[in-house]
Amino acid sequence: MEFKPLFTGKLVRLAAPRLEDSEYFAKWSENDEYLRIMDNDPARPITPETWTEFQSGMTASSNGFHFHLRTLADDTLIGCAGLFGIQWMHQVASLGIAIGDPAYWGKGYGTDGLKLLLGYAFRELNLYRVGSSTISYNIRSIKAHEKVGFCQEGIQRSFIQREGRRFDLIIFGILRPEWEALQTR
Repeated sequence: MEFKPLFTGKLVRLAAPRLEDSEYFAKWSENDEYLRIMDNDPARPITPETWTEFQSGMTASSNGFHFHLRTLADDTLIGCAGLFGIQWMHQVASLGIAIGDPAYWGKGYGTDGLKLLLGYAFRELNLYRVGSSTISYNIRSIKAHEKVGFCQEGIQRSFIQREGRRFDLIIFGILRPEWEALQTR
């Protein structure tokens, strides 16, 4: 039997973290725009050591799978992606993805990474549902979620506060049958 590629997409691949990668994540953490689209937490620069500790916690968990995103063209590290909060009994997980290098924003790398991560979730981990969320001002993320088949399931109104303004948190989900239907197109 021939299997479809599990870790390789059209633009990126899901890769194991490397020791030297922490330097890149620390550098990206100095970009406040990146931090404000990547996460709900307060923006703050981190050290390579802090990233390594965070990553170690993610890797050690049996309820999560963490990957680094590398380009196929030249093996450049451009971000990270993962599944977390997996509830094995219910076959559900949450997904997160971040493209750290601004040179790769808006060029399809995030969409390709999302496709790979969903394939991993449904084909390898046998999940039934994957959820995700993004802040309403992160238009690139919203479009990428929609391109790969996520449905908007709800809005947490005025959930995020940035510089005195409030923003909604958009909640997305995709079910295995919805994802499978897109694979035959």
